[in-house]
Amino acid sequence: MIHNRSRREFIRDLGVGAAALPFLLNLPSLGFANQQRRKQRLVIMFSPNGIVPSAFWPDEEGAKFTLKESLKPLEPFRDRTLVMHGVCDKIRGDGDGHMRGIGCLLTGIELFPGNIQGGSDTPAGWSKGLSIDQEIKNHLQSDAATRTRFGSLEYGVMVPERADTWTRMVYAGANKPIAPIDDPYQMFAKLYGHVKDRENLKCVLDDVQADLRKVGAAVSVEDRRLLDEHASFVREMEQELKATKDDVGHAVPEPDPGVKKENDNIPHISKMQIDLMVNGFAADFNRVATLQFTNSVGGARMHWLDIAEGHHELSHLPDTDAKAQDKLTRINKWFCEQLAYLAKRLAETPEPGGGGSLLDNTLIMWTNELGKGNSHTQDNIPFVLVGNGLDFRMGRSLKYPLLPHNRLLMALAHGMGHRVERFGNPNYCGEGPLPNLT
Repeated sequence: MIHNRSRREFIRDLGVGAAALPFLLNLPSLGFANQQRRKQRLVIMFSPNGIVPSAFWPDEEGAKFTLKESLKPLEPFRDRTLVMHGVCDKIRGDGDGHMRGIGCLLTGIELFPGNIQGGSDTPAGWSKGLSIDQEIKNHLQSDAATRTRFGSLEYGVMVPERADTWTRMVYAGANKPIAPIDDPYQMFAKLYGHVKDRENLKCVLDDVQADLRKVGAAVSVEDRRLLDEHASFVREMEQELKATKDDVGHAVPEPDPGVKKENDNIPHISKMQIDLMVNGFAADFNRVATLQFTNSVGGARMHWLDIAEGHHELSHLPDTDAKAQDKLTRINKWFCEQLAYLAKRLAETPEPGGGGSLLDNTLIMWTNELGKGNSHTQDNIPFVLVGNGLDFRMGRSLKYPLLPHNRLLMALAHGMGHRVERFGNPNYCGEGPLPNLT
């Protein structure tokens, strides 16, 4: 343990660079991190085009419930899962169902009038308010005890390059959408320093490795193991990124590089983004994250599931089309597998400086812009929660009487220690956070 030395002196004497700093200051034996206060984290994961209700929702309510086909990947996490039926997006106004679905999903408020014309209804613009992830991030960043380098990180997988209401779910404020980063190399560069090309990446990584070695003698045996694991991850990710140069596309990471992306690389990119997210949490780069798969009206063709049709195209076929229903069930099961992989990675990663795992202190919420694709309903929006980060009572199937999702967004804030009295459109917040969670 380091005594009577300021953080600034320690950094100056060792010459530690910015890329390694957040991770190093998170190590308990250096004495800088606030180890008394629990680190709570929130992840919001999005997939599009609704679900097949009969293959998704448990029939039962309470602790004894059966996971239907689309949710079967969560079986190992049943006691840490909350399936919430009957939560609805009641926000109306301008825009078609898909636009309002994603634009109001995390903001809980209407879209501005605008000139983006959907498949039906009136044209619309961006959302009128900030999203709940950014509200919580701002709350955490306002306190030195919970402030992190980035606050939040927005991950994407195959999000279209165009900027419109269908491609954005995160908002820093009214009319301020935030684009997710869906190139793992670009996200890696954000986490570990701005580099001009892949050749220079090696120098950055060598510097990180050297910085990690510098503090090896000053930390405990347990922290030295964490240092080794972090260094190994950095090196493995470097090799992974070099090996998949053609998969994720661009040699020079820039704010809007026009990355060439390929549909069939979605599973690979998903895994890389999830691994980066988990490592970022272990390093305490951020406490809030979003993971957006494609976009509202997403048309991914899941050839790895032997499905040739686009996802959105399938979602519009009638319930009587048994083949389409089977394909949609398999698509949602695949998204659930990504959720389960994220939960697994969090569960097997020890909480630095605390007991248990990252999953013990993280809540993942998986959601969608629609309850059902062919009807465009925003009743019974799928909300599936995994993890113990917010101290909700997990291991249950809950059924609500069509309550507004604003109350769930409020519950997320309350669970993160931010006691908002309303969020989004106040007309849907009157009775406070969603009941029966804690």
